[in-house]
Amino acid sequence: MSFYENQHIAALRKNYQLKGLDLPDLQEDPMIQFSTWFSEALESGITEPNAMVLSTVSSDGAPASRTVLLKGTDKRSFHFYTNYNSEKGTHISENNNVSLLFLWLDLERQVRITGEAYMLSNEESLNYFRSRPLDSQIGAWASDQSMMIPSRQFLEEKFSEMKKKFKDNAIPLPLFWGGYKVVPSKIEFRQGRPNRLHDRFRYTKLDENNWKIERLSP
Repeated sequence: MSFYENQHIAALRKNYQLKGLDLPDLQEDPMIQFSTWFSEALESGITEPNAMVLSTVSSDGAPASRTVLLKGTDKRSFHFYTNYNSEKGTHISENNNVSLLFLWLDLERQVRITGEAYMLSNEESLNYFRSRPLDSQIGAWASDQSMMIPSRQFLEEKFSEMKKKFKDNAIPLPLFWGGYKVVPSKIEFRQGRPNRLHDRFRYTKLDENNWKIERLSP
C-alpha cells in the first residue's frame, strides 16, 4: 500500500450527530433496552440488523472473530446456531467466555456484549433447524465447517450427495449442529456523537434481576 493510500485511509472519518443518549433514555433491564434498539434497527431497513461479530478464545489464548446471525433472544440471553465442530464451537468447548458486537452504522450505534456461551437444548435446536429452508438444512449436513476442503466443486458435490440422500425423507438434526445461548454479564450501548464524544453506557450484572448502569468516557 502506497503512502498516498495510507494517508487517504487515515483521513476517512464521519462526524456522528443523529442523536444523543442519556441515562433517562435507558431501560433498567439491558435486554429490554437491546430489544428497543433492535426494533429501531429493523424499522430503519438496515441490511441484516441481526448480524453480530462473535469473538471467542482458544485454549492457548488465541482470539478469533467472525460474523454470525442472531436467531433469537429471551429475557436472559442471545441465541445463535452453528456446527459444534467448527472453530467457534471448539473454542467455546474449551473456554465459554465470549463477546458479541452489533454495529448499526446507519443509526450511529454499537452494542457490545460480554458473557458466557452455553449449548441450547436439543429441543430448541431441533425446532429452529426445522424452521430453516430445506437447502439450508442440507447445507448443515454438507459442510464440515472450518475444515479444509480441496475445492468448491468438492463442496457442491457433497451438497448434491446429501440432497439425494434426504430426497424422500425428513432431514434429521445433525448431532454436530445446534444452538448456543450467550448469557451476558456486561452490555454496553454506544451512541455516536459529534467530535468523537460518544455516549457510552455499560450495564454490569449484579444478580439475576439487577444491573448497575455506568456512563463511560468515550
